[in-house]
Amino acid sequence: MVQEVAFELSVVDVHAAALVSTAEALTTRLPCTLGLMDRGLLGGAGAAKVAAATAWLSDEDARTADALLEDRLEGRNTEQIRKAASHAASTVDRDGAKRRTEHNREGRRLRVRHGETGVASIEVEDGPVEKVTAAYTRIDREARALKAGGETRTLDQLRADVALDLLLGGQGGASERSEVFLYMDLATYLGLNEDPAELAGHGHIPASLAREIASGPDAVLRRIITDPLSGQVLDLGRERYRPTAGLGEFVRVRDRECRRPGCHRVAQACDLDHSVPWQFGGHTNVDDLIAFCRRDHRLKDEPGWTYTLAADGTLTITTPTGQHYDSTPPPLHDPRPAVSPDDEPPPF
Repeated sequence: MVQEVAFELSVVDVHAAALVSTAEALTTRLPCTLGLMDRGLLGGAGAAKVAAATAWLSDEDARTADALLEDRLEGRNTEQIRKAASHAASTVDRDGAKRRTEHNREGRRLRVRHGETGVASIEVEDGPVEKVTAAYTRIDREARALKAGGETRTLDQLRADVALDLLLGGQGGASERSEVFLYMDLATYLGLNEDPAELAGHGHIPASLAREIASGPDAVLRRIITDPLSGQVLDLGRERYRPTAGLGEFVRVRDRECRRPGCHRVAQACDLDHSVPWQFGGHTNVDDLIAFCRRDHRLKDEPGWTYTLAADGTLTITTPTGQHYDSTPPPLHDPRPAVSPDDEPPPF
């Protein structure tokens, strides 16, 4: 069947196989996702992300994950759908997620693809997410430093050149320790539960992998205080840091990624910008600063675009055509209901 689909649609076998497996999953294991498509609330690309993220589950677990996702997919882009579906799959079968993670990480490999006219590509496939993220952060930082020094090459060209120089033992960048943001509750860190953790820019990862990353020799743990009712960041729980450095770190921890809806560039690689421009009365504080990648930072300054940041961190973007889009920092944990006096345990 795969080859027939490939011939009929004039696509390669891999693409055809993905189409066939998605169709089979939708008609046998993912009735809620199929229902969203029937109502015009989900496109084919999003459905394919759900099918791929739940492919390793049993039929019963796939239906459970499908039900969990029914109210979480409408209005999301494909990357948001991928993260939500992966989280649901890991929540439904946590032991399976651990085994799948171990299997995938064992399959890491380096590939070279030769192109036309003297170019080729080198890629680390299925590398450990924490190492790949840290490597990209270091390469990006070096590229930006070279650009600030007057380089005429584009940032994309500089990133590629820095990466190749480092691989060849050249002076692509100075030795330094790069960081990734890993969000994990204390109980999971202590092994008291198996709630998935989140790696900024990537999405949810199994608790076992999160503990492995957090227990590394260069790991730095930081207490983050959240509002128990909303899950939003209130404080980083530190005693020392220059206010300017601490302010920038708070904003990046709070935002995690570029705040334009649909952009997932990790906050460490983003600019910190005033939602209200400084020259028009903006303030350098947590109520006005926000993380934007360079592209969206520039877009903000284009005529007709309006950005409003509320006290709770909700960003409202108004486009030149008058459309409104909201972006709220994702909570670090699910909101917890307030405890009524009747539910409190009796005193000893």
